[in-house]
Amino acid sequence: MRYARRVVEQGEPKKPGSGVPGTAGGAIASDQGMREERQGCAGILLAAVGAVVAVLVWAPRARVSIHGGFEGMHRDLSVLYVDLPLIAAGGALVPLAAWLLGLRTLRRPWLAAVLAAGALGLGIWGLLSWWTPYERPEFTG
Repeated sequence: MRYARRVVEQGEPKKPGSGVPGTAGGAIASDQGMREERQGCAGILLAAVGAVVAVLVWAPRARVSIHGGFEGMHRDLSVLYVDLPLIAAGGALVPLAAWLLGLRTLRRPWLAAVLAAGALGLGIWGLLSWWTPYERPEFTG
């Protein structure tokens, strides 16, 4: 391993601007790579926050279906294996898609973050205004 490393280090002369730290242009290439890594981490963080927020907003409305309401007569556990994954995926994908679209078109990370937060807010508003679990009438008589 040491021998191979020495051969590589001694074998080919480095060109200026090759992206190797210590040469001309190495700091610029390194900074560009770090910027892309930070933007990628920010996108993943936005997706995780979006998924958590969407599930936390959804959970109080799904409580009736999980606990069953009056005497447990209206229990519907399909909200856990159908609705929960869809809500979490939507909460993760909506801000992530807005973030990526904002980065591609606007080229400003802070503006893309504002766009992603706005998209998450609109998605949460749409979830609260559209999704309501089915509740059968208490008494049919």
